[in-house]
Amino acid sequence: MVFLKIPRKCRLPSSPQLRLPFFYTTWYSPPPPHGEDPILDTISHAIANSQLKPLHISLGRLLPSITPRHVINLINHNPYSLPPQSLLTFFDFLSSQPKFRHTLQSYCTMAHFLIACKMLPQAQSLLSFLVSRKGKGSALSVLDSVIETRGTRRSDFIFDALMISYADLGFMSDAIQCFRFVRKHNCAVPFHGCGYLLDRMMKRSSPLVTWGFYLEILDSGYSPSVYNFNILMHKLCKEGRIKDAQVVFDEIVKRGLCPTVVSYNTLINGYCKSGNLEEGFRLKRVMEEARISPDVFTYSALINGLCKEGRLDHANALFDEMCRRGLVPNDVIFTTLIDGQCKKGRMDLAMEIYQQMLRKGLMPDLVMYNTLINGLCKDGDLKEAKKLVDEMRMRGLKPDKITYTTLIDGFCKEGDLESAIEIREEMIRGGIQPDNVAFTALISGLCKAGRAVEAERTLREMVNAGMKPDDATYTMIMDAFCKKGDVKMSFKLLKEMQSDGHVPGVVTYNVLMNGLCKLGQTKNARMLLDAMLNLGVVPDDITYNILLEGHSKHGNPKNFDKLRSEMGLVSDYAFYN
Repeated sequence: MVFLKIPRKCRLPSSPQLRLPFFYTTWYSPPPPHGEDPILDTISHAIANSQLKPLHISLGRLLPSITPRHVINLINHNPYSLPPQSLLTFFDFLSSQPKFRHTLQSYCTMAHFLIACKMLPQAQSLLSFLVSRKGKGSALSVLDSVIETRGTRRSDFIFDALMISYADLGFMSDAIQCFRFVRKHNCAVPFHGCGYLLDRMMKRSSPLVTWGFYLEILDSGYSPSVYNFNILMHKLCKEGRIKDAQVVFDEIVKRGLCPTVVSYNTLINGYCKSGNLEEGFRLKRVMEEARISPDVFTYSALINGLCKEGRLDHANALFDEMCRRGLVPNDVIFTTLIDGQCKKGRMDLAMEIYQQMLRKGLMPDLVMYNTLINGLCKDGDLKEAKKLVDEMRMRGLKPDKITYTTLIDGFCKEGDLESAIEIREEMIRGGIQPDNVAFTALISGLCKAGRAVEAERTLREMVNAGMKPDDATYTMIMDAFCKKGDVKMSFKLLKEMQSDGHVPGVVTYNVLMNGLCKLGQTKNARMLLDAMLNLGVVPDDITYNILLEGHSKHGNPKNFDKLRSEMGLVSDYAFYN
């Protein structure tokens, strides 16, 4: 057999991307004498000449005899000092062969080799592939193999790489097992992998689980960061876990750090949203005692909390304090104050705050305009509401579905149906489809005005638009038809309502019964009562009084006395009248 002379020294490529410290003790044992392992010699010869003769040709007959053990020996002994990249190419070549399967040990051996040769990106890629193949719950078996195959090598990068690989695939419990395995075996803590995993857990995992892991790595020497504490507090507050957020806040000082204005604001906002304003204001005082000045967000959280509780005078006082300190209120604070005044019906003060905002040069947004328009509509000031809509347009803002629906509801309640219908048409021309709320508001207004036919036509439009009217909407239209004496149409709507999956309640039956009784159809009213009872709908006092009035005017009161005793009803004020 002829052997090519190959240089014993190979230049090991370095990676500028990852420069992590690792301990390396040369692990090349003296190569076996030529001919001691013929397969190893042949493989080495084929790799060395692979540019002249492809591996699948030079190793064609030998391939079925090559085992993962040969691969491990080749990597560990490398009798011809082949370049690391050549060995990696051969490793990949075997992976592509249908009848060859690398073992966990061969993967780990190659990973150790690549790390020792400072080919860190290649090692990371190899381990990521291994983890994806082994899947969730494989950490312990992989780690055992890492320890088994490392020999005298002491590279900690492999643990960082494994933690990163498991974290990337979302296998957080496996990544945590890597960290705990390292601590158990007294290896250096893979801080890079810990930081990477922590970042992923912050985004994907439960804040309580993340907090538990963070405490573990802090106790192992990981550097604490106020930024990480703040993120955890924010996530806990978002889930309503204010007590846990307070524990995280207290840990900041225990770890020798100082809470920042963001730390205080996060917790203050959490307390205010949970309704604990007293604790929010206590933290503001603690903050000031620590010579940390509250900022606009601090005041915004507290003002919002006060407005939600209806303590508008306190909110205004806090707003004045903020301005005295030279802080410029933002649009969120103005919107909060305006919303609070609108909910209290104090539209004069709401408009005054709005004008104050304009004087400060702040531009109102759509949310603020909708808030003001809703308040004005509830106050019955439709003229001022329309003026605000015109002002919105002048400022380049287009009314949205909420704007139009609010106006439709306002005009319907004021009895101005023509304006409501006109706004709906304008809404459609603007490419905005009315929703359930808009249709229901319009139907309610039409019914109150006795325009039953138009209300029923609007119901058809609503159904054709793909919306499902509720029981109350159907009942309103039935009532409108009954008041016009068209009970037949009301029963048609009842049938439609039932076929659409609705189960009419006592209110719907009372409307129909009232319509029948007013027409003197007391027998039909009794039949409807029987139908109610058969369907399990329990009559109420209103049912009783409707039937009483019907029998009194159009039937025999004695028959009703019998009916009353059958139903077990107790006489009330309406009955005696």
